[in-house]
Amino acid sequence: MPTSAGSARIRFEAFEIDLRSGELRKHGLKIKLHQQPFQVLTMLLEHPGEVVTREELQRRLWPSETFVDFDVGLNSAIKKLREALHESAEHPRFIETLPRRGYRFIGTVDGVPPAETRSPLRAPAPGEANLAPLEQKKLGASATTKWRWMLWSFAAAAALLALGFLLVTAGKWRETNLRTATPIHIHSIAVLPLENLTGDPSQEYFVDGMTDALITDLAQVSSLKVISRTSVMRYRGTQKPLPEIGKELNVDGIIEGAVIRAGDRVRVDTQLIEVGSDRHLWANTYERNLGDVIALQNEIARAVANQVQARLTPQEQAHLLSEDSVDPQTYELYLKARYFWGKRDENSIRKSVDYFQQAIQRSPNYAPAYAGLAEAYAVKFDVAPQEQYSAAKSAARRALEIDDDLAEAHNALAASLFWYDWDWAGAEKEFQRALALNPNYAQAHQWYGQLQKALGRRNWSDEVLRAGELDPLSILPSGVGWYRESGQYDLALGLIRKKLELYPNAPSLYAELGEIYARKRMYQDAIASSQKSVTLSAGEPVYLSGLARVYAISGKRKEALQIIEQLTVLSKRRYISSVQIAEIYAALNETDLAFRWLDRALGEHSPALVYLKSPTVLETLHSDPRYAELERRVGLPL
Repeated sequence: MPTSAGSARIRFEAFEIDLRSGELRKHGLKIKLHQQPFQVLTMLLEHPGEVVTREELQRRLWPSETFVDFDVGLNSAIKKLREALHESAEHPRFIETLPRRGYRFIGTVDGVPPAETRSPLRAPAPGEANLAPLEQKKLGASATTKWRWMLWSFAAAAALLALGFLLVTAGKWRETNLRTATPIHIHSIAVLPLENLTGDPSQEYFVDGMTDALITDLAQVSSLKVISRTSVMRYRGTQKPLPEIGKELNVDGIIEGAVIRAGDRVRVDTQLIEVGSDRHLWANTYERNLGDVIALQNEIARAVANQVQARLTPQEQAHLLSEDSVDPQTYELYLKARYFWGKRDENSIRKSVDYFQQAIQRSPNYAPAYAGLAEAYAVKFDVAPQEQYSAAKSAARRALEIDDDLAEAHNALAASLFWYDWDWAGAEKEFQRALALNPNYAQAHQWYGQLQKALGRRNWSDEVLRAGELDPLSILPSGVGWYRESGQYDLALGLIRKKLELYPNAPSLYAELGEIYARKRMYQDAIASSQKSVTLSAGEPVYLSGLARVYAISGKRKEALQIIEQLTVLSKRRYISSVQIAEIYAALNETDLAFRWLDRALGEHSPALVYLKSPTVLETLHSDPRYAELERRVGLPL
């Protein structure tokens, strides 16, 4: 076997691993591989053709103080390693499994680690584990070090000195600072979905919750731009290079990591990468009890803010230094609620409401659960507005009684004041408070923009476009409403078609297409797109009413009236806004019937009435004196 004395790279077929940078490449392109699978591969390559037993792997990578189940951890690492190498256990090209014994690297290897970086397959001698960190503090960190996830053995401490690895045993955390003298220029960050290394798919809700919490904590740092959860979740399990992801999200830095949970112990591994240079700047591992998970999340966010040299206000510093504890079972229920809330479909919203309520029943003073419940009710459109927004306001106000610094609660309260109470000043105050607490809150920017649009302010699109910057991969493109209202239909179509590449089955996008095609008098395309929105949504009323409007505009009166009958029947089982039916009658030029249904909508306090001043809403009625009177009764500025 050919060898390279002193080589830091090992090649096998099209693959190459770099021991100094901790990277695996294929044909020169970097392959995403977390550090525990990487360390398993390194150990197998150090002894090609030899059996590396499970016991030897455990001693080196899973020492006795590690709380993670060894079998689960090793099986997960081998699985991810095979995925990266594109091989199966049944037909291995590189890694042979020897049942109940261990593993053997069977590929042809070119280049082996130099003798000084190879470690014997034995447990560390007494005292070795305590010496390595002290020696390393003297040596400092290497500029080319890649972080080493989950390496719990100290047998290879001598080799890791050159890689700048630091382990502080007493606190059960370790940190690798990979920064060099080169200035760090990170003003925007995306937190990619943390990886679930528990080996249990049922824990996805927990891992997603940890991702969400880290995003929320960082988003409160006003000097940072932080991409929203909706956009980053599109990258779950992606193999895209980080620079490509950074370009798509328009950020300077990316955080990625993994979560392992065993019982009430949680460990989170994180690393920070500078997108432009693909430099790995910092890595850390945190471990705490589940009851202290909020303090853990704040600690991670604080460390990231420090690494990117973010300017923190005193309030932001106080938040990130908080050490709040939470009942573990309450937090479990809360994370399940957030998990379903993030899906945003009607059934998932109902589930999120149920879990938020369970969390509140268990811990009546847990403010985040009330805030989450308020947000869930704010988008729960299958109930009457009075029920929906009364529940949202009640939950939001209870959350703020407990903790006035919850941006989510202020946002939900603002939504209720805006869409139901028609209290423009109160809503604006609450939106502004939410954004002061969390300047990166995409949903608050979006809803605040809607308030400004409802009030006829010309700059309403500024907030909506800001929401688009923070959530670039959200389903609805942020500029569509502006282009539609200004008559720039082709630009609107271009934005929607780009989104359809990401969300080919999104009914809302096809509904928008139908609306714009109808305005361009492309009636056949308008009907086809609107019909598809109904099919994809399984007949949701909002899409049925959109199809009816398109039928009416296209001259298909009979079909439009049939849908009105459908909606009337459906309204006996669930809430359907009277504005939806009024819009169909307006498109049919049935003016009196349209105003009759608008009067009903007024009695309902239908949220859709806030948009009466929009030039594309009920435009055939604008010249009727009854329309101005309706605007006055809603309280819109004349």
